Amino acid sequence: MTAFSIILIFLALVAIVKGVRIVPQGEEWVVERLGKFAGVLSPGLHIINPIFSRVSYKVTTKDIILEVPEQEVITRDNAVILANALAFIKVSNIERAVYGIENFREAMRNMVQTSLRSIIGGMDLNQALTSRDRIKAELKEAIANEALDWGLTVKSVEIQDIKPSQNMQDAMERQAAAERERVAVVTEAEGAKQSLILNAEARLEAARKDAEAQMVAAKASAESIKFITEAVKENNASAMFLLGDRYITALQKISASDNSKIVIMPGDLVGAVKSLVGGK
Repeated sequence: MTAFSIILIFLALVAIVKGVRIVPQGEEWVVERLGKFAGVLSPGLHIINPIFSRVSYKVTTKDIILEVPEQEVITRDNAVILANALAFIKVSNIERAVYGIENFREAMRNMVQTSLRSIIGGMDLNQALTSRDRIKAELKEAIANEALDWGLTVKSVEIQDIKPSQNMQDAMERQAAAERERVAVVTEAEGAKQSLILNAEARLEAARKDAEAQMVAAKASAESIKFITEAVKENNASAMFLLGDRYITALQKISASDNSKIVIMPGDLVGAVKSLVGGK
């Protein structure tokens, strides 16, 4: 065997090695011929021209997880919050993904970052912290059209975390403490007010009842005087007996008092009573 034959055999073996390509499942390879896009190799065994063609890019067809790093975002009411996200994308057009953008992974990551910052920047703090679903929907809509131009499909977008910055958390805690103190003061003042109102109403009710009792007593006294007057007109002895009884009762109370030392009683008790009722 001559040297020329050996060289030919060696070149044939190299051509076979270079020309045979086995594409694994989950990938697709881009083939260029003389520097121009020639086609895409799907998973399996392929033979290409080793002289004029070459495999330029190996692209995964699996879902790609892009982690968007945490970033500071200023809300509409000038509050600083921290937010990060996850984007799930898939290459749907390999030619566009390879030739339409230099690095589609980094491009999508930057796209999600800027869109997230823009969406949250249009909300106030409370909206941003409580509107995860709304932010997800708006974020996916904002990046979906651009992703299609790059041959990508946005499968899903998730807000991984969204929270106030440490300075904002400290300010919110101080605000919450001040609000709790204010509510406690208002509650205490309201309780004192209600207590004063109830005490005033109780005093008013007591005064009303006392006035009613005095009116009843006055009416009873008037009725008693009227009755006594009628009795005196008809029978003077009845009045004398009633007044005498009350006079004696009064004297007993005076004599029973600790402050009373001497009790002077009239010598003619009957005459004294008669003089009270005008008798002779």
